[in-house]
Amino acid sequence: MPSKLSRWLPFLNWPRPDAALLRGEVAAALTVAVVMIPQSVAYAGLAGMPLVTGLYATFLPALLAVLFSSSTRLSVGPSALSSVLVGASLVGLAEPGSAQWVALAVWLALLAGMLQLAVGASGAAWVLNLVSSPVLTGFSQAAAFLIIASQLPALLGLQGPLSGLLEAPRFDLEALGYGLGALALFELGKRRLPRLPMVLLVLAAAAALSAITGYAARGAVVGALPVGLPSPYWPGLPGWERFLALVAPALVIALVSSLEMAASAKIEAQRDGRRWDANQDLIGQGVGKLASAFSGSFPTSTSFSRSAITLYAGARTGWATVATTALVLLVLLFLTPALYHVPSAVLAAVVVAAVLGLVKPRSLLGLWRIQPMEAVTAGVTFAVTLLSAPRIYWGVLAGVVLGLAHFLYHRLHPRIIEVGLHPDGSLRDRHLWKLAPLADRMYALRMDDELDFASASAFERAIVDHLAAHPDVQHVCLFAQPINRIDATGVEVFTQLRKTLEARGITLHISGLKLPVEQVLRRAGALHDSPLLRMYRTDVEALLAFGRLSP
Repeated sequence: MPSKLSRWLPFLNWPRPDAALLRGEVAAALTVAVVMIPQSVAYAGLAGMPLVTGLYATFLPALLAVLFSSSTRLSVGPSALSSVLVGASLVGLAEPGSAQWVALAVWLALLAGMLQLAVGASGAAWVLNLVSSPVLTGFSQAAAFLIIASQLPALLGLQGPLSGLLEAPRFDLEALGYGLGALALFELGKRRLPRLPMVLLVLAAAAALSAITGYAARGAVVGALPVGLPSPYWPGLPGWERFLALVAPALVIALVSSLEMAASAKIEAQRDGRRWDANQDLIGQGVGKLASAFSGSFPTSTSFSRSAITLYAGARTGWATVATTALVLLVLLFLTPALYHVPSAVLAAVVVAAVLGLVKPRSLLGLWRIQPMEAVTAGVTFAVTLLSAPRIYWGVLAGVVLGLAHFLYHRLHPRIIEVGLHPDGSLRDRHLWKLAPLADRMYALRMDDELDFASASAFERAIVDHLAAHPDVQHVCLFAQPINRIDATGVEVFTQLRKTLEARGITLHISGLKLPVEQVLRRAGALHDSPLLRMYRTDVEALLAFGRLSP
């Protein structure tokens, strides 16, 4: 019974905490909390939510997510990409920060969480492969620019929208000083003093200076935040039209969140030398989002940077996350008034400093060197994300569609080559390497793909076209080792080709046919005995038969 329970309740496998373990876990939790708490408040503003909901999203969601995940050191809470998706998805549907906005954000968390929970529980984590690395690269680059642009007015103390920079801009010079000063200190801490909790120190210093100078009377500050735990929350029904408008953003949030989780979880699994259980981690992510929804907050995700901090701070088990949530609990119960005087410009600097790490223009150049089409996919995702703002989820969807179209094109155009014997003894493309035919009046081909509905017509066309151009061919040899699978369409095409070849008196040679494919063809009666069919277990056996190798 315990083993069955631990499949659904992974925390049952956690080690019992002792004094030594708890000391290390609490120390790691402190390191993570000093980064997580300011970021969570700042990301709530990015999502258009009341700032305290950022703390709600780091309390119960983080705790429940780690209890139900196989990866125990993922930092679950608000993330830059998920937060900007929430804020962009709800533009035009409600007023940011309003009760209606909160309700719609909660519905996004419910829908995305149920999607992840369903995918993980059904063992269908393979759907994550629908979003390729180039799609996430293009989207994250574009989202980073949009996030920075959205924070510039607050960071610079610009009075009015960002477009005011092109006209007659008016600045709050104090806010400008707070914003740029905080950003410079964050970057200094990251580069020169990485061991210092620079974010927390800057927030504390800015709050103290703001309080002493009475900045709240003439500038934008965080203001009063509710004290205490979140109350249970259930949103009203949004109406059919608004519900439909949330489906696509919820799908994209679930996909992006899953990929953010995967990036961190794979590193943790590799470091521990174990297999990554993607389905269980999806369940944990889904449970975390549902907990966030019932707390009246917005969709959570896994922060790659905070997860890395958790690992490198020495966290060993999920007890580190439990300790982190305990620290968040203390902040909710006692310390939210301390955030009152923090200037909004400093919160904007927190977001910008975190997002700057996403800006990697060289990544697109790297993709171009690897595979130009992958770079095109990333570029299209980047462009559509920018052009479709604020509905930036269309960028991800466009990238997914383009990636699938590219995949389908390759499946419909499999690599089929005529092979010849290379001097090194391998079978290679005869025309590329200018090799002689394997034998007189023989067409020897290899298809590096499955023989199914997508590739069957190309396979048939390659043979028929060659026979039409070379009517003297008496032998066709299929080197079938790369063919791993065959479906009904492939069987039908193969059977018809056999009939065509037999009608013309052409002998079909098949080398290296794999057992699963052979079994399907035999059950279909496509490999019936005939003087015009010869089969070889290995390519060497075939080459010996053709007189190309000495016994």
